[in-house]
Amino acid sequence: MAAAVAVASAVLPANAAPGPKNPESSSARHSLRAPVTDENFYFVMADRFSNGDTANDDGGLGTDPMVSGFDPTKKGFYNGGDLAGLLDKIDYIQGLGTTSIWLTPSFKNKAVQPEDKSAGYHGYWVTDFTQIDPHLGTNEELQALIDEAHSRGMKVYFDIITNHTADVIGYEDGARRPYVSKDTEPYKTAAGTEFDDRDFAGSDDFPELSAGTSFPYVPVLDPAEENLKVPNWLNDPTLYHNRGDTTFVGEDSYYGDFFGLDDLFTEHPAVVDGMEDIYKTWIGDFGVDGFRIDTMKHVNNEFWQEFGPEVLNYAKAQGKDEFFMFGEVFDTTKSFTSQFTTRNEMQAVLDFPFQDAARNFASKSQDTRALETFFAGDDWYTDADSNVYQLPTFLGNHDMGRIGSFIAADNPGATDTEQVARDQLAHELMYFSRGNPVIYYGDEQGFTGPGGDQDARQTLFASQVPEYLDDDLLGTNATHATDNFNTGHPLYSKIGQLAALTKEHPALRDGAHQHRLASDGPGIYAFSRTDAEDQREYVVALNNSEQPQTADVPTYIGKRNYTKIYGDGTAEVKTSADGKLTVTVPPLSAVVYQSSGRLPHSKAAPAVELQEPAAAPADNGRIKVTADVGGTSFYEVTFEAKTAGGDWAPIGTDDTAPYQVFHDVAALDAGTPLEYRATVLDNGGHSATSQSRTAAVPAPILAMQKPVEGSSVEGSVELSATADPEKASHVVSFERSVSGGDWTAVGSDDSSPVYSVTDDVSKLEDGTQVQYRASMTGPGFSVVSEPRSVVVGEAPQPDSVTVAGNLNLQMGCGEWDPACPQAMMTLDPADKIWRLTVDLPAGKYEYKAALNGNWDVNYGAGGVLNGANIVLDHPGGPVTFRYDNSTHILTAVYASQQPGAVAIAGSLDTELGCAADWDPACDQAQLTLDPATLVWKLSVPALPAGTYEFKAALDRDWGVNYGAGGVPNGGNISYTHDGGPVTFRYDHFTHLLAAS
Repeated sequence: MAAAVAVASAVLPANAAPGPKNPESSSARHSLRAPVTDENFYFVMADRFSNGDTANDDGGLGTDPMVSGFDPTKKGFYNGGDLAGLLDKIDYIQGLGTTSIWLTPSFKNKAVQPEDKSAGYHGYWVTDFTQIDPHLGTNEELQALIDEAHSRGMKVYFDIITNHTADVIGYEDGARRPYVSKDTEPYKTAAGTEFDDRDFAGSDDFPELSAGTSFPYVPVLDPAEENLKVPNWLNDPTLYHNRGDTTFVGEDSYYGDFFGLDDLFTEHPAVVDGMEDIYKTWIGDFGVDGFRIDTMKHVNNEFWQEFGPEVLNYAKAQGKDEFFMFGEVFDTTKSFTSQFTTRNEMQAVLDFPFQDAARNFASKSQDTRALETFFAGDDWYTDADSNVYQLPTFLGNHDMGRIGSFIAADNPGATDTEQVARDQLAHELMYFSRGNPVIYYGDEQGFTGPGGDQDARQTLFASQVPEYLDDDLLGTNATHATDNFNTGHPLYSKIGQLAALTKEHPALRDGAHQHRLASDGPGIYAFSRTDAEDQREYVVALNNSEQPQTADVPTYIGKRNYTKIYGDGTAEVKTSADGKLTVTVPPLSAVVYQSSGRLPHSKAAPAVELQEPAAAPADNGRIKVTADVGGTSFYEVTFEAKTAGGDWAPIGTDDTAPYQVFHDVAALDAGTPLEYRATVLDNGGHSATSQSRTAAVPAPILAMQKPVEGSSVEGSVELSATADPEKASHVVSFERSVSGGDWTAVGSDDSSPVYSVTDDVSKLEDGTQVQYRASMTGPGFSVVSEPRSVVVGEAPQPDSVTVAGNLNLQMGCGEWDPACPQAMMTLDPADKIWRLTVDLPAGKYEYKAALNGNWDVNYGAGGVLNGANIVLDHPGGPVTFRYDNSTHILTAVYASQQPGAVAIAGSLDTELGCAADWDPACDQAQLTLDPATLVWKLSVPALPAGTYEFKAALDRDWGVNYGAGGVPNGGNISYTHDGGPVTFRYDHFTHLLAAS
């Protein structure tokens, strides 16, 4: 029997302790179930589903693929699917148990963006937000699809974009330029006065702007495209950020262009109003039932705080009581993803943390206690008007890749039977746990593919794309050379079975999700689902090991029969006197048991007592409020808060132990006094209220972002910091201390969300130690960041660097041996990176970078001095470790992560013997991967003198390319050569292409 960890109940009296003199039992509430907690989504890319009308394949643009975007032999072009195909195959979609069809963006796109050498088949290059892309059909065909879906009791969701449009705007300095920060070049009013846009975000008095004076890059339009976008307001270049390409981190993740796509000025009220009008029209005129919102985390909070409530209220005024919006927040940290449903007032976000947890459980068979930890964090989403039960859950998508591809990658050499079983296990977890399951089209046919993006966008109709034709499909002998609408496929059948079961037993969809048991290592994870009204308990047990497992699962009821309604196992089991249900679960599968009757009613409300409220450890803008509840039955706990002199207001109701909420107080001033209380509602309708507890809004936390601790600096040094929580009113000051001397001022900055200044160290001698820190004062607080230490001049390399950890045993040394010869890395003088390639068995390893053969100086996760161990979940085989002494970051990279080919594509290609310049497919321009270092190299014995421009083009085309600074689709790299031999080097970890 697997060792297990069960839920522990609080040590409190069985009955209610004395509460306030006049307890307000009316405060007791049921846990929220919004209108959408029981949808089954089918997420489909129309161009890749079914070609119902070949007449629209080229969108009416002619036969040239570089004009029409249609080329069914290329994965980056339109392949022919359309809305007519969706309507024709709607029986197939509904047969999965689908209740909602979610379409990728379907508005008219710029058919081809020449810089990207690919087409807008995916829908994210919008030029006209008022009509369907002609490649996909017409507005009338969309209406027909919606009407047919509605007649079947199904909904239709649109994937929408508020962050950007197609790449139409260019700059005087070039079409695509590197990002320029707000601190380097602030925004200016039309009159030339500098201002911070965040000071005006969400207000109606935004300064007037001028294309010629307001931006770091002057936006320009091709005369032929000056009126290309619809509605017309989108053609105003001052309604875009105009700061160059994003690197997807820091400030530029909000303000930068995505691979050149025109990034909208979402802080501007005209953009907010314009986007609201666009999407209200699709609701009012076409009856769209909801929106999935693209790139939500790259848009400022104020936009969502206005857009979400306004659009939702409009939809409800149109009779759309179940209208639902959820955003894409590509992150696996619940404290961050949940901010969009709490602080930003949106209904839900896609559950990226669930996808990561589900893969680790079902595909990698990781310790089931990780699922316990994962679900315990669900309370991050609980507030007065939303909670975790609304989140759409998924296993893979069009950006990251498919669950089938993850399973194949995580289990090399596994049989098809095992891979299908793991795939089904992942779907069982998704359907039986909280949330709205999403099926990514093709997953029901066992689609795989080698990665994400274009490699995860195969057609369900017969494909002509060579890269798709060699994919393996799970659970079938079929290939992509034929249609794949097989309703007898084992995954299609399984998904339909799961949808039918959860429809028959609604508690499995929106009942309270209570953790019950987690094995020590791979084995059984168990939870129960209980509907507050029906009050029957369903016990779900999933086994992610490759052997049968038995466990005693805690339940709410003792000496009660439970009947199996799903899976292979004993038909009926009775709980012990203490409520334990003994279940046996076959390998890589699940069982579900239902109690024979309702839970026994409590005779009196249990005791409830608040713990001391405190700042949430992962979000300083929230206060964690936890209640201890006596007893072991089904309870719901409502939390309330008030400020001095205010009234009690609900801040969320939790229906699973441990009972807690994370109250968002980011809008309040630091030091504001708060009071909290909790009211428990038992399953018999009794309630009791705790004594109240007080707390105060915490002061913001300042964190230095740059420079990197322990790094070497020269000349001009960028200093930057962030504040948690962020407010537009913050002003951050920076100071430095030279060689342990007094702190002196460097400068200050008031432009959010990243505060930065520069410091000049050119007059300091090499080897000088400098410390930097940030400080800030405001209403009720004065805070200082932790200091960052740097050394002036080039950092001297250590004598040695060792990958020291428990993996040393596999190398022939003792564990955690900093002097292990086999674990010592080699310095590459060309790029000053230390590397080591070793062959390791599959397993989970922990390690650090130990310098000079001992532990005196060592760096852990994130390059932190004496930091936490770095964890490697290794599939087995060769792995290359890479250490950069300028950042102290040690990473593991794999040959399997490398592209199929890398070319130096540019103006030098004809000099290399190619037929033409800028040819990514030219054989003579291809670099060769060094298996010992995983660095791509091309040595040219005699390159003529001259100045050349080039980029790194991957896989012999322009679909993926990196320019100056390793930026995707970035500017050309310029290189002046004196003539003679030269070696080009490309590192796929940094995407830097260099010549030496």
